[in-house]
Amino acid sequence: MNMFASIAASGNAAASSTAPVADAHTGAANANPASANSQNSLPSGTAQYSIGIDLGTTHCALSFVDKTASDGEKVVQGVLNVPQLTGPASVQAKPLLPSFLYLPHDSELTEAERTLPGAPVASYITGEFARTRGAATPIRLVSSAKSWLCHPGVDRRAGILPPDAPEEVSRVSPLTASIRYLEHLRWAWEQAHPEAPFAQQDITVTIPASFDPAARELTAEACKAAGFHNLTLLEEPQAALYSWIQASGGDWRKQVKHGDVILVVDVGGGTTDLSLIAVLERDGSLELQRIAVGEHILLGGDNMDLALAYGVARKLAAEGKQLDAWQTRALSHGCRAAKEQLLADDALQSVPVVVPSRGSKLIGGSIRTEVTRQEVLAMLVEGFFPKVAVSDKPHTRARAALTQLGLPYAQDAAVTRHLAAFLSRQVNALQDIDGLNVDQVQGSTFLHPTAILFNGGVLKAAQIEQRILEVINGWLDDEACEPARLLDGANLDLAVARGAAYYGHITTTGRGVRIRGGTAQSYYVGVESNMPAIPGMEPPMSALCLAPFGMEEGTEVALSDLELGLVVGEPVRLRFFGSSVRRADVVGTMLDFWGPEELVELQEIELNLPAAGRAAGEVVPVTLEARVTDIGTLQLNAVPVGGTERWKVEFDVRAETADEA
Repeated sequence: MNMFASIAASGNAAASSTAPVADAHTGAANANPASANSQNSLPSGTAQYSIGIDLGTTHCALSFVDKTASDGEKVVQGVLNVPQLTGPASVQAKPLLPSFLYLPHDSELTEAERTLPGAPVASYITGEFARTRGAATPIRLVSSAKSWLCHPGVDRRAGILPPDAPEEVSRVSPLTASIRYLEHLRWAWEQAHPEAPFAQQDITVTIPASFDPAARELTAEACKAAGFHNLTLLEEPQAALYSWIQASGGDWRKQVKHGDVILVVDVGGGTTDLSLIAVLERDGSLELQRIAVGEHILLGGDNMDLALAYGVARKLAAEGKQLDAWQTRALSHGCRAAKEQLLADDALQSVPVVVPSRGSKLIGGSIRTEVTRQEVLAMLVEGFFPKVAVSDKPHTRARAALTQLGLPYAQDAAVTRHLAAFLSRQVNALQDIDGLNVDQVQGSTFLHPTAILFNGGVLKAAQIEQRILEVINGWLDDEACEPARLLDGANLDLAVARGAAYYGHITTTGRGVRIRGGTAQSYYVGVESNMPAIPGMEPPMSALCLAPFGMEEGTEVALSDLELGLVVGEPVRLRFFGSSVRRADVVGTMLDFWGPEELVELQEIELNLPAAGRAAGEVVPVTLEARVTDIGTLQLNAVPVGGTERWKVEFDVRAETADEA
């Protein structure tokens, strides 16, 4: 049964807008200890540092801006070297914290061997040692927690990782794994900067632009559980652009102009994130506005590591060395390390990889092989970034009836085809942008970017970067357009963390250029028609717009002129939809029909609202109030007509069970 039954509808509600409010403020680090003395000059309760945290699929990083030493576009910024175990009882501080959690056997390591100096005794290991130890024992290694955190098909608070661990291995939830990484970063900050308590600083944590409200809420929950008393969430492509702006030292205005459309291509460890940002001119000054984001594409470095592993496994099989599934998974971790080394150092031509033994009855010892630069580039460039036409769409195939439970990876591994589909869907995205007087070329089949910014460790390979430019500029040339220019100068490993710290700085000080954004999609709630029962036919479903595209965080709307019926006292289902292409809809727009690509159904909510003295199953006349929170979560309140109570509905983040399906 659906939650709402239509009673009456009239008019549209107007939005009452408020300025976006930063939702989290916690700690940061400083490269200049002397500046800690200036903290005394700050007003009470004012943070000295703005901290940016990149909670990545394969790496985490923490950057910081000393606000007391920064003035205007002169920013004093650094990156925190994070102490972490690199071996038993061996500690090293590195700028990147690998996003891996290892769950050792009770007798595998002593407390001293698995615990950081000065840190509480832990039953797990995070960071570099977790990654290397887990490569040899993958059944105890938790990886890709961020991808699992946004997977709506599983219970993300349940102990499901590692997904194929035997019963004797204690599992953790994707939420818990994320908390562990964040706790490690907070501990590292407090060790390095006891003079600047973490809880008193400004914190910005980044998320993929394609995260839905449920995944955003889970990220915020992980941050708060890790001791982040307040929180600001920022989309990763925006953070990358902020980092480019900050690194330019004010020269970014010379590299872009009014009417430019910047395509941000972010290929990370777990996802491919695509965003379009327009350059506008208002009152003689340049402004930036995010105009579109891509779908959540689970395609990134993880896929590439596995592809390399299968390629090496085939090479070994040709030599008569057959690997089982366990060894292939272990090999994928070795290929990840080899890939990162080869992409980071142009002088390296090959990296040795060791496949652990499964015992003398199978192979008899570890297998040594190597991954070459030629293999990596051939697999990554041709396999994941092939030359395609802009009219090509991602390939889909019929799914098998039975499949192993796991992450919903993209069926098509070609990033360039996903890019073509994104730009084609957004062909008309510039029409409704106020202040952007750009005429799209007559007969255009896709939106034409004029500049490109790359982000993500995968794109450190110059060959991949050049292939993407070559493909996009080929599309532009086919439609008689100037080639897109590359915005360079970004640190692909640290850009997101640095951009987040810079964003937090300019948000709290009011200095610097801001990227206008708001919601990345329009959001709708399903409303079931009130009609007599017809055999074999479900009542038609309409979609009511609650939050239009670009609705700013902190904004509330009330649909006071629209009365609906709310079912209370019994289990009901609430359906939500999102759209990245319907930009003209306003709050209160009711859709009776829509195309297959216009609306995408989001995770369904099942709930039982209290009857509050009413009969179970009673339909109560209500009006709706919607709010986009400071972290991008959509909240929905149902207010009884003539009453004072209200029912609050938020996106559910637990998985549906078989009984609920």
